[in-house]
Amino acid sequence: MGIVAVARNGAIGKDNKLPWHYSADLKFFKRTTMGNAVVMGSRTWESIKRPLPDRLNIVLSRSGDVTLPPEVRLIRSREELIELADELRSDVFVIGGASVFSSLKDVIEKWLVTYIPENVDDADTFLPDGLFDGFTVTDELDLGDDLLVRVFERQNRAS
Repeated sequence: MGIVAVARNGAIGKDNKLPWHYSADLKFFKRTTMGNAVVMGSRTWESIKRPLPDRLNIVLSRSGDVTLPPEVRLIRSREELIELADELRSDVFVIGGASVFSSLKDVIEKWLVTYIPENVDDADTFLPDGLFDGFTVTDELDLGDDLLVRVFERQNRAS
């Protein structure tokens, strides 16, 4: 499952940080991912600099120069991640960044997308094009502060 917040212009990051702060979205993220696994790329790991509490933190990186604390799992390939996800007894949330979203888009069956009510004109990271192709909005949740979460689920794949 993917979870992301995106500005009106498709921005998801600036200078390796979230370019906004909405406590309602942060609380939604925490409540949704707590007790589950979160998967992130090395740049996202560098931006948070610590494991997210009460979650299995997994960093997906092919690079050899990632230094992680012992409680964070390093996964080197998508295949290894898929194998681990099949073994876990929890939900697995892909939390970013853009390259991880792109590399896992064919195995993500559901997206939780918070729409941020602003443009980030000087953003440097954007939601990859076509990420929600083949998905349908199945639910919406109003978080307040003009924040809307849309749930996207993959349409039935051809057999």
